[in-house]
Amino acid sequence: MRAGPLRHRCPLLKPDRVQNSTGGYDETWTEIGKPWAEITLPTGRVYPVAEQLQAVVSAEIKIRPRTDAVAGNRLVDVRKGVTTTYKIEAALLDNETSMLRLLCSTVPNP
Repeated sequence: MRAGPLRHRCPLLKPDRVQNSTGGYDETWTEIGKPWAEITLPTGRVYPVAEQLQAVVSAEIKIRPRTDAVAGNRLVDVRKGVTTTYKIEAALLDNETSMLRLLCSTVPNP
């Protein structure tokens, strides 16, 4: 994979459970790396669920292969003061194992 399209430095986050003062657990996000990424333009769609309209924006993010980029983790994109958080839905390797395609959905209120 050529490095040219990989021009966005995105923090990669994993969920952690931290015990709170009431004996339960809170979910926090811990940064586990900052891979260079290529983010393609997201596509959006609106669909009805339980008589409500749900909006989903999805994106394809390409990074170099790494073992901690798995479904459930998040990538954060900060460009021009706008922060977008993507949840990794699937991680797909190409045939040469030189690129990892991440199929992502946006997180509305991270």
